[in-house]
Order: sequence, then structure tokens, then C-alpha cells
Amino acid sequence: MARIELSGVSHRYGNDEWAIRDVNVVWEDGVASALLGPSGSGKTTVLDIISGLLRPTEGRVLVDGRDVTGLNARERNVAQVFQFPVMYETLNVFDNLAFPLRNQRMPEAEVRQRVEATAELMGLTDLLRRNAHRLGAAEQQRVSLARGIVRKDISAVLLDEPLTVIDPQAKWHLRRQLKALHERTGITMIYVTHDQHEALTFADQVTVMNLGAVVQTGTPTELHERPRRPFIGYFIGSPGMNLLEAEVGEDGVRVGPLTVAYEPGVAKRLAGEEALQLGIRPEYVEASSRPLEGGTEAMVEDVDTTGHSLIVHARMGEAPLKVTMDEAATVASGDSLWIRFPAEHVNLYAAGERIEVNA
Repeated sequence: MARIELSGVSHRYGNDEWAIRDVNVVWEDGVASALLGPSGSGKTTVLDIISGLLRPTEGRVLVDGRDVTGLNARERNVAQVFQFPVMYETLNVFDNLAFPLRNQRMPEAEVRQRVEATAELMGLTDLLRRNAHRLGAAEQQRVSLARGIVRKDISAVLLDEPLTVIDPQAKWHLRRQLKALHERTGITMIYVTHDQHEALTFADQVTVMNLGAVVQTGTPTELHERPRRPFIGYFIGSPGMNLLEAEVGEDGVRVGPLTVAYEPGVAKRLAGEEALQLGIRPEYVEASSRPLEGGTEAMVEDVDTTGHSLIVHARMGEAPLKVTMDEAATVASGDSLWIRFPAEHVNLYAAGERIEVNA
């Protein structure tokens, strides 16, 4: 297990533009973490720098406080599991797991003990004598994961989009298995993905990247409820957060005809802020076919069903708005809805940064 820190890390490939810029992140010892962001955000570059496959152009990599920036991948005792399973298809599962141990010249009795214990942990005991080429995609990825943790000197496991090639049902089972593996071993894990659902259901701590920079690190709840920047609010959530242009009024913040009331003094403090935006998640918008006190009327333009809820696309004045409603709600295109924004679920942003407001 290890505490991993990136300090002022930047990297570019040749003379190209910077792939990542001034990344400062700490992954605490024994924590299940995720690195989340869209394609091209720099996630894999960060992972390769941690593992030692890349040496950063600038900055330092520290493991348990020791500077390992100049060490190669083998010297860091960090296992990396890739998007596509990596194994020797001509060998059976036992020999695939034994391979890195035999390379360390471990006694064969200890090899067998380590392999069998790891196989039991990953649910591979019944597959130990099966050739790797006869395994399905999910089974092959489980073998790759087992190879990552079979060595007793491993301090962290880095998972680079490990479930991409697996079908949805097997993906769900393997993600649960990963979570259980972390809880049983306490090993530091960093899980890279562009899939918000995978990140938020696996990790205790999520670091969000965009355009080569770290945008926010926090718990899944913090990222959902208090996204630091509008990008996170929109990127996380299905559908993402409503982001609406706003202005400061005497008694609160106005979005078109709707006012979100705040305590006296808040409006005065917000008056000097530029490019003010209001963010509210669709599931927190209050909606009714009858007038709501402090609400305003909106026009329904379209309705999507997800099988367990309705996503209502409405327009409040000139502002487009998404509202999540119960599947049993009776609402159709052309209907009127009364809309209200509970202040406790509103996020305010000025010049792209969240403002702390006591509602």
C-alpha cells in the first residue's frame, strides 16, 4: 500500500502542446480512487507517469514521500492493468499468474501459495488449469487484475479503463468484485475512466480532469452536490446540471422570470460578480401542474422516458431547462409546468468558479 503524490507535474510529447499541465494530486494510502474525465483530458498520461512508463517533462512523483520520478516501472512496485487484457494466451491461468513470481525467482512452493490465494480472491480457482485463449473477455480481465496483485511487493494498482471491452452485465459484476477486492486487501487503487457511473460507484475519492488539468478532487457526493466548476456539474449526472445565466436582484438571484431568494446581504455580496450562472440538477427542480409559491411558469417542449423516470425538456422564458419527474407524472409536449428552484440545491458560479453562499 502507498500514498502517491504528483507535485507540479506537466508533460508534453516532443514539441506538441502540453498533454497535462501543473497537476497536483494526492492519493492517500489504501484509498479507492478514480481519475475521471472525457477522452483527451490527460488521464492515461497521468497514469503512465505514476507507473513509470513516462517520465514527466516537469514535476515530481512521490510514493510514501520518496521521490521516484527517475525510477522505472519495475522499480516502483506499481501494477498497471490496461484496457485490453494482457496475458500469455498459450499458458494456462495458473502459469499466467505465476509468471511474474517466477521472474522474481520465488520458490515454487511459495509461487503456488500466492497464485492459489490470489485466484481464490478473484474467483479464478476453477479456471487455473484452463488455457488463457479459452477465456471470455471478462475472465481474461480478471486474470489481468489477478496478475496485478499476485506479487506481495505491490504498493498500488492502476486501472486504465479496465471494463471498456466487457459487456454490461459482466462489467457490473467485475466492478463489484473490484470494490470487494479493495475492501479486503486495502491496497491503493486508482481507476481511470471516462464513465462517470463507474467512477462514482467504485471510488471513495474522484479526481476530475479536463483539457490536461485537474478540475476538482472530492467524494462522489461533493462532486454531485457542490461541483467547483460548471463543467463538472454538466459532465457528472444524467442528465447533467442545468446551467442558466443569472443576475442579482434586490431579494435574490434572478433567472428570467424566476427569483431564488437569499438572506439579506447575499445580494450585495454578489453584486460585483461577473458572468453569473445558476446551476441546479434536474432532479432537484420542483415541478407541478399547479402554481407554486415563489415559482414561475414554463412550457414543456419534449418528454423522454428512461423506464423509471421522465426527463422533461422545458423552456422557462428564453432559458432551456431539464426536469426529472416521476414516471407516473402526466406531462406532455405543449403543457404548462410551474417551476421552482429550492435555494439549498442551487449552485452559483461567477467567471466559472463556484461561489459559497449561505442560503
